[in-house]
Amino acid sequence: MNQPLPGASNALTFGILSIVLTIFCCGPFGAIFSFIGLSSAKKAEQVYQLDRAAYSGYDNVKTGRILSYIGLGIAGVYLILGIIYFGALGAIIYSAASEGGFQ
Repeated sequence: MNQPLPGASNALTFGILSIVLTIFCCGPFGAIFSFIGLSSAKKAEQVYQLDRAAYSGYDNVKTGRILSYIGLGIAGVYLILGIIYFGALGAIIYSAASEGGFQ
């Protein structure tokens, strides 16, 4: 009987958390969970490669890795949008201050 692959459920859980937390809560800080999910997936894959017949649940590792990459991509987009937003806001404030708008 095959035993569950250690770390496979962690990779899946952190992959899901990376997407959910990036979209609904923390923005780019959800990328932390992406990195943890990718690390868990790598460790689980190394264990699986040693003895493929002894473990089940490798699909969770693949799914967790894909979800972690998606969460990392979304966090990157949020980060770029945040930089653009605050850069534009800073430029507007600077131009208004240099024209004497704030006295």
